[in-house]
Amino acid sequence: MTVFKTFWKIVNKYKGTIILYTVMLIGFGAINMNSGDVNMTFTDTKPDIVIVNHDVNIGLTENLIDYLKDNANVKVFSSEEEINDALFYRDISYVIYIQEGYRRNVLNGENPSIDIKTNGTYDSSLTEMMLERYVKTQNTFRKLYDDEKTIIKNINDSLSKKSEMIINSKLDAGEMSNISFYYSFASYSIMAVVIYIVCLVLGSFHKEYVNKRIIISEMDYKKHNWLLLISSFGYGLLVWILYNLIGVMILGKTVFTLNGLWYVINSFVFTLCSLTMALFISSLVSNKNAIAGVVNVVALGSAFLCGAFIPMSMLPDGVLKFAHVLPSYWYIKSNELLKTMEIFDLTNLKPILLNLGMLLLFSVIFIILNNYVTRKKRSI
Repeated sequence: MTVFKTFWKIVNKYKGTIILYTVMLIGFGAINMNSGDVNMTFTDTKPDIVIVNHDVNIGLTENLIDYLKDNANVKVFSSEEEINDALFYRDISYVIYIQEGYRRNVLNGENPSIDIKTNGTYDSSLTEMMLERYVKTQNTFRKLYDDEKTIIKNINDSLSKKSEMIINSKLDAGEMSNISFYYSFASYSIMAVVIYIVCLVLGSFHKEYVNKRIIISEMDYKKHNWLLLISSFGYGLLVWILYNLIGVMILGKTVFTLNGLWYVINSFVFTLCSLTMALFISSLVSNKNAIAGVVNVVALGSAFLCGAFIPMSMLPDGVLKFAHVLPSYWYIKSNELLKTMEIFDLTNLKPILLNLGMLLLFSVIFIILNNYVTRKKRSI
């Protein structure tokens, strides 16, 4: 009990550090919730364009202009200079020039060109697709019919048809994005607070004068190490419970879904992996200043390289390839997969189980390395 009490006494000494990383997790989690609380309803927007018509405004020419007016905001300027200025300042995104004889040339079976000016924005691309769609439809029906009224009727009937989009997913994209961000960001807090505190506590026990007192005491050395291991595991378990309780407070009922359960399981295995890493690091480093440096390199580096701060989809391929050697990569990769998972069968869970297996493999490697280093130090 003496070892156990001493362990928690030292942990209590560094509770400020635990609070700091916890506040960071709560703060960034809350910020992400607020920033993600936006209206996800799709709104059809119309680009701002200008139409300069040099042809007679009847028949096919008139129909083209009417189509553009229905699908875009058509603005009027008195001179070419004003049009160029509006295009430069992005008051408009596209200028369409209908040349003289356009209608006559289409009816004669020709494919008259339509001159344009654009500033290369998203709206201009939208207008270009809209114009190309009309021209292709017009050319198709021109080959089938000779009567202008019939061509116009078929063009309008074809372009008036809208595609219906049905979303079968029952997942709330906003909620899944929030829980994925929270648990991915938690990888930094978990790793930092576990490694830092465990290394500091075990470093205190590994001091030379403390070791000498343990050797001459009645306590068996193996029993002493076993008590330290149990105490460290208990501390890691409390950190895991604390951060999941905070997750419930921030995310609410989402944590109690099937997706949420797998996020919790994933975070437990990651906490275990972080704990074994801390034990290994503590066998190498005992200086407090050095431990702080190691935490910054390992925890902060892993967070940046593996997608805790920046989504994996935005990281370069070279960075992600290097990140494979870090436990955080496999943990965050599972979080990204869980974000869109709806069916939890063996096929879908296979990559998740593989990632969990990789975390356990890392844990085994850290235990082996820790035992090797400890044995070498004892022999010395």
